[in-house]
Amino acid sequence: MRILGISAFYHDSAAALVDETGIVAAAQEERFTRKKHDSVFPDNAIAYCLEEAGITLDDVDHVTFYDKPFLKFERLLETYVAFAPRGFQSFRMAIPVWLKEKLFLKDLLRKELKAYNEEFDWAKKLLFAEHHQSHAASAFFPSPFDDAVVLTMDGVGEWTTTSVSMGEGNKLEIVRELHFPHSLGLLYSAFTYYTGFKVNSGEYKVMGLAPYGEPAFKDLILDNLMDVKPDGTFRLDQSYFDYCTGLTMTNQKFADLFGGPARDADELLTQRHMDLAASIQAVTEEVVLRMTRALAKETGSKNLCLAGGVALNCVANGKVLKDGAFDNIWTQPAAGDAGGALGAALATYYGLMGQPRQVEAGGDAMKGSYLGPVFKQDDIEERLAKAGAKFQVIDEADLIETTARLLADQKAVGWMQGRMEFGPRALGGRSILGDPRSPTMQKTLNLKVKYRESFRPFAPSVLREDVADWFDIDVDSPYMLLVADVKRERQRAMSADEQALFGIEKLNVQRSEIPAVTHVDYSARVQTVHAETNPRYHALLRAFKAITGCPVLVNTSFNVRGEPIVNTPEDAFRCFMGTELDALIVGNCVLLKDDQDPALKLEYKDAFAPD
Repeated sequence: MRILGISAFYHDSAAALVDETGIVAAAQEERFTRKKHDSVFPDNAIAYCLEEAGITLDDVDHVTFYDKPFLKFERLLETYVAFAPRGFQSFRMAIPVWLKEKLFLKDLLRKELKAYNEEFDWAKKLLFAEHHQSHAASAFFPSPFDDAVVLTMDGVGEWTTTSVSMGEGNKLEIVRELHFPHSLGLLYSAFTYYTGFKVNSGEYKVMGLAPYGEPAFKDLILDNLMDVKPDGTFRLDQSYFDYCTGLTMTNQKFADLFGGPARDADELLTQRHMDLAASIQAVTEEVVLRMTRALAKETGSKNLCLAGGVALNCVANGKVLKDGAFDNIWTQPAAGDAGGALGAALATYYGLMGQPRQVEAGGDAMKGSYLGPVFKQDDIEERLAKAGAKFQVIDEADLIETTARLLADQKAVGWMQGRMEFGPRALGGRSILGDPRSPTMQKTLNLKVKYRESFRPFAPSVLREDVADWFDIDVDSPYMLLVADVKRERQRAMSADEQALFGIEKLNVQRSEIPAVTHVDYSARVQTVHAETNPRYHALLRAFKAITGCPVLVNTSFNVRGEPIVNTPEDAFRCFMGTELDALIVGNCVLLKDDQDPALKLEYKDAFAPD
């Protein structure tokens, strides 16, 4: 039994393939097209999945799309009718697109898929899952639990914005839903828009900005924008928002409540913007905690699975873990719409086809989320040589030692090894690495390598066996989806003058033994590295620890602002030559910047649109 899952036509198109061996392959289309959040039909991702399995589409039993477009169209029409005559301009713009592309999506999918085989029986083999069913399936079926409560939260699917499911074995049933327009994801996106960031990609910037502020507007949000019940269910006052029928997320009434217009993207961030970010983050945590506490009490379950865009809020996830209502928490690493492709395949494989499910012994079924393309050593060498790169090829032991010493010398290193990660996080397959002990590494990487805002935090990768010695956490966190404080004994107490600083001024204060990964509130987004899923990256961390005594590395995605994470050796080399990275390690190839032809240097800073 082989099931191909697809997500497309909104944002973060992807494909995933599942069979009796488990998850065979999964990848986002953006990694191939080099267009961030690409929403086109995922031709390249599908081709990769089929190639990885060594099959053609003829060998696939079902192709499942991740949501149901007719239900979305129903929601669109009912919403405009409910708000009429307000929003006619938005309606006039939206309807032609729906009639041309989205309403007749089944025909569009058939046409795209017939390119693989004109005779394939799409009438029987093309299926559609509901959006939150896909999210829930992506969270539960790969999880390390035989039974669990599954909570999914995002902007909106067809109608659903939040769902609760119960999973047991190969069964998964949605038992409760919140419906549009009442959405925690859309509320967070409204503040993303209002603070001057791009909706559907800038939410993580709001989360990163929040620790620089105080939740001064929290009560204003809870008293005016929403009515939250003790169990976390809520309703939003739509008179403050414009996302139902308008062309923006918020309106003048919202601006009046919060003391001014939405920030322009080029406007300098002020303490007010930081306080707004802190406030919506605090409200999000409050709502999620109320939900999870109520669900734990109601069901008696010890296990919680999370998915949907809100589940990428690793700060909230960390609060849920620390709260202790559930003993165990597992979050789908591709929690957003890309992961819907995987969820659609899993929902069909287990839920519809009734295939047996075996919980992975000692871990989950995501294989570390290393589910994308891999390149053989001779292929890497051929590709790099063709690109004009100068490199040395050394054996693995020397490679690990060489890279560890470069990092200990505070060099910024591009690291491309093994299969590409599935989901938004780089996890040691396509990463930029640095020394966390350096007080200047965060600013250097942000401004000279990533070309992004200086306040943006970096995550620590740490040996799983050493995590409790450095962070206030002692559970697996392989997907960088839990935030925990740096261990108190590793922290550095701030002086009175330092404590009096406001906003971005706090950035330059050294707060711990590993300042490059310690946020201003002493927190860090932790990735535990496991020898079982990424032995080479684990070995690098061990070697770095042997040299420095520190089992932690700075790990950020191998890209610049607005660029998808690199996929191929050529992508890696272009990024290397377009930034101030000092070294590049691809497979067993070592590239030093000083050895490269200066004529190959690229003007990379403005090559991609801001995210």
